[in-house]
Amino acid sequence: MKNCIKVVTVVLVALITSSSAAQSSPNFSGMSYLENDQIRIGLNLDIGGAITYLSKTGSNENIINSYDWGRQIQMSFYSGPVPYEPNGKKPHDAWTFIGWNPIQSGDAFNHPSKVIAHKNNGTELYVKCIPMHWPLDNEPGACTFETWLSLKGNTVQVRSQINNARTDKTQYRARGQELPAVYTNGEYYRLFTYAGDKPFEREPLKQITKVWDTRTPPAEVVGGPWDSWYSTENWAALVNDDDFGVGIWTPGTYSFKGGFAGKPGSGGPKDSPTGYISPIRREILDHNIQYDYTYTLIVGNVNEIRNYVYANAQHKNLPEFDFKLDRQSWILGDAQDQGWPMAGHWKVELTGKNPRLISPKTYWDTKDVPKLYLRAAFDSGADTALVTWAGLNGEGGGKSEIRIKSDGEMFTYAIDLAGLKDYTGKGTQISIAPMTDGKAGRTVSVEWLSYRMLQRPSK
Repeated sequence: MKNCIKVVTVVLVALITSSSAAQSSPNFSGMSYLENDQIRIGLNLDIGGAITYLSKTGSNENIINSYDWGRQIQMSFYSGPVPYEPNGKKPHDAWTFIGWNPIQSGDAFNHPSKVIAHKNNGTELYVKCIPMHWPLDNEPGACTFETWLSLKGNTVQVRSQINNARTDKTQYRARGQELPAVYTNGEYYRLFTYAGDKPFEREPLKQITKVWDTRTPPAEVVGGPWDSWYSTENWAALVNDDDFGVGIWTPGTYSFKGGFAGKPGSGGPKDSPTGYISPIRREILDHNIQYDYTYTLIVGNVNEIRNYVYANAQHKNLPEFDFKLDRQSWILGDAQDQGWPMAGHWKVELTGKNPRLISPKTYWDTKDVPKLYLRAAFDSGADTALVTWAGLNGEGGGKSEIRIKSDGEMFTYAIDLAGLKDYTGKGTQISIAPMTDGKAGRTVSVEWLSYRMLQRPSK
């Protein structure tokens, strides 16, 4: 995920903090493992159930780094306010800019997150925890984290979820979320991905070579400590000199962040050098939201990792969004909505001078999407709206002005794009910008937007 990523990633690179001995829960402590004939994975119940162990079956060579509680493979979420100071409690001086940030392992002051539920039947592993706010001293989050894991061949299938229960009902701006954060040991320093415009065609991979010298604080590194890229195949991998390691595939997520910190090439789970990958998506996290995502960890060489993605991915992710239950990962500019969950449609209040409804990052060939169809009700005080699209890596993109009915009634608009001279190449993001007369209470309600006509079943 990006213009807000420096906030997202820095929490999980706390290389200046050494962890103390974990404080075990009286009910859930120690490691919980799943194993098949190819791989073994372990969760540490002393630190919220974060993933701290991953290896080939029969090998003791752990891939995962646990130098401090900002590493591991773990959940981490971001929202406002910034800074976050509950009851006047001040954040650690190094992390004041992070804001609201519960993470799975523990805080920067060495207080672990607490596991409150755990099951392991040998086939599926489940853990639920109360996370800690990374920047704060012993401040549990007003939320819970849940994780479900199972093994399939050389892969780990994971679903993760946050259940928010905040008393602060403010709708804070969208921020980048790590889906999830993955930290590897120093030997796994070679970072590969595909970031070109011909996904799933066996084009050459890109190697991310940025290395962060950790003697420089992250806030002082020009451009941030990590590299970022648009992964059109939705995966990346960290491998060693023998080309072996771990890949992460997060379907439908295109913005990635990663690199290496410290001296590449050596170091184990408790040593400072580490590789990092995170798929990133910007999300609004409501006070009461239940937000989940899925990902796959793939253990093997780069070709095996890529082959698995090719065999299981939907190679064309054409734009299609139905707002019956949620925002579909869309975000807002100069606007505010009714909160989560949706009530059959997405109702947005146009609160600023330049209101925008902005899609998540996606990827399509413009030749495959000659039209967009929008089912919406406008009460904007104007008779036009702009539909814009972005191109890959800043290349291309354009806009189309459409005539609308500003009467508050639901209507299906067919937006012809194929005839526009700017509509070429690859598309990566869509936005809807209603023109408005600026009066209070102006709204737009959207049922769906798609490359094809959608029909909802009648009640």
